[in-house]
Amino acid sequence: MRLGRLYKIQKVVLEHGLDEMVPRAWLPWYVRYLRHTLFWLRNKHKHATPGARARLALQALGPVFVKFGQMLSTRRDLLPDEIANELAKLQDQVPPFDTQASIKIIKQALELDDLESVFSEFDATPLASASIAQVHAAKLKESGESVVVKVLRPDIRKTINDDMRLLTSIAHVVERGLPDGKRLRPVEVVMEYEKTVVDELDLLRESANGIQLRRNFEGSDSLYVPKIYSDLCRKNVLVMERIYGIPISDVDALLKQNTNMKRLAEKGVEVFFTQVFRDSFFHADMHPGNIFVSRENPHDPKYIGIDFGIVGTLNSEDKRYLAENFIAFFNRDYRKVAQLHADSGWVPYDTNIDEFEVAIRTVCEPIFQKPLAEISFGNVLIQLFNTARRFNMVVQPQLVLLQKTLLYVEGLGRQLYPQLDLWQTAKPFLERWMKQQIGFNAMASKIKDNLPFWSEKLPEMPDLVHDTLKQLKTMPARQEKEALLQQAANRKQRKMLFCLLSGMLTIISTSALSLSLQAPSILYIGLAITLFLWSLSFRYLN
Repeated sequence: MRLGRLYKIQKVVLEHGLDEMVPRAWLPWYVRYLRHTLFWLRNKHKHATPGARARLALQALGPVFVKFGQMLSTRRDLLPDEIANELAKLQDQVPPFDTQASIKIIKQALELDDLESVFSEFDATPLASASIAQVHAAKLKESGESVVVKVLRPDIRKTINDDMRLLTSIAHVVERGLPDGKRLRPVEVVMEYEKTVVDELDLLRESANGIQLRRNFEGSDSLYVPKIYSDLCRKNVLVMERIYGIPISDVDALLKQNTNMKRLAEKGVEVFFTQVFRDSFFHADMHPGNIFVSRENPHDPKYIGIDFGIVGTLNSEDKRYLAENFIAFFNRDYRKVAQLHADSGWVPYDTNIDEFEVAIRTVCEPIFQKPLAEISFGNVLIQLFNTARRFNMVVQPQLVLLQKTLLYVEGLGRQLYPQLDLWQTAKPFLERWMKQQIGFNAMASKIKDNLPFWSEKLPEMPDLVHDTLKQLKTMPARQEKEALLQQAANRKQRKMLFCLLSGMLTIISTSALSLSLQAPSILYIGLAITLFLWSLSFRYLN
C-alpha cells in the first residue's frame, strides 16, 4: 500500500511537471538519469502556469497535501505572487463531491426521512468545498435562521490514514538518514500533525471547539464566532450560523468599503496573543479561507472566524516560557533568550551561553524596528535553522501548531498592512500579561481564585495539625517497636531455614542406612551435621 502511494506521489509530481520547477543544477546526475528512465510519466500540463500545476498536483494528492498548500499560500515572502495566488485557491475551491452523497450523509447522521423536516431550504449546490468537507447553505424550518451545513467527504478517513502512515514511514527514514534527523524529531512532529488532522475529522469535536471560542470572545469587538447548533451536530455533520462577511483575502473589497487596514492588522495580532496567553486555547487553522471581516463598522473592523477543527492549547509552563522569550526578544535581551533556552532544555545543558547569545543576536538584530514589508522572514527562518543545528537545539513538537499559526498571522498581516510593526503591536500585550502573572496583584488574584477551596479545607486544619503532632510524638516508640518486630521476624526466618536443612539431612541420613555397610563414614558424617543444625534451630527457638 505504501509503495503504491509513493508511486502515485511520484506520478503526480512528474505528470504536473513539478520537477521542471527545480533548478537543474540542484539535481544530482542520478536523479536526472532516473527521471529519463520514467519515460511514460510526462508533463500533461505544459501550458499551465507553475502555480496552477502546483495547485492541481496538491489537489490530486489529497487533503494532507492540500493543507500543506494552504499554509504555503500565506508565505508570500517565500513564494512568487503567481504561485501564492494559485495556492490560495486551495482554501475553498477544491472540487466538490456529489450532492446526493452529501444529502444521504446528512439524512443518515440526523436520522431523517427527508431534509424538509429540519430545513425549510437546502441549497444543493455547495457554498464552498475544502479538502476535508464541503458546506451547503440552508435555512432552519423551526426558526427560519440561515445556517450552513458542513459535511465530511465520503471515505476521507481511509485516505488520511493511508497518507499519515506514509508520512510516518518517511519520517523514520529522515530520522535515521539525515545528520539532523534525531534533533528535528520528525516522527514526533508527524504524530503531532496526525493528531490534529484526525481531530479535524470529528465534527462533534469541532462544534465543541467553536462553542468554547464563542464563549471566550463573547462581547468582543475584535472577533466574532458564529453560533453552533449543537443539537444538529454529529461526527460527520455540523450545523452553524451563516455569516456574511468579506473574505480576508479580498483586499480590494476591504479597501472599497474604506476598512481601516492598519487597525485590522493590529487586531489580528491582538486576537492571536489573546487566544494563546489569556485563554490557552487558540484557533490553529487561521488560513485566509477561514477568516472573514464583518461588513459593519469598517473604521473599527471585526474578524469573523470559522472552521474550528484544529485548535491548540498550551499549559501554564509553556505560556510563561513563551511570554518571557517574546519579551526578551522585544527588549533585545539576547542573553536572557539564550539562558531561557538552556533552562528549558531546548538546548543541551552544557551549551556555551555566550556563543549562543551572539548567534541569536546575529539572526534577530536586523529585523527589529522594521515594518513587515522590509523583513525577510524566510531568510530569518533559514538563519535560525542554521543556529539551531549549530547548537543542537531540539524541535518541540507540542509547539508546531503555535508556530504554524504565527506564520499564518504574519502572512495575513503582510497581506493587509505591510507597514505593520509586529513587534510594537505585540509587546504591550505581552507586558500586560506578564504583569498579571507576577507581583502582588497576581498573588492576590490567585488567592482569590483558590479561596473557595481553602475555605472548605480551613475548618479541618486544626484537627490535621493535632493529628500530625500526635503522630510525631509517638514516632520514636513506634520505630522501636517496628525494629523489635523486624528482629523477631529475622530470627524466625533463620530458624525455619535451619529446620528445613536439618529435616532434609535427616531424610538423607536415613536413606544412607542402606549404604552403611559399604561406607559407614557417610552415615556418621550426615548424622553429625544433622544434630548440629537441629541444635542451631532450637537455639533460635528461644
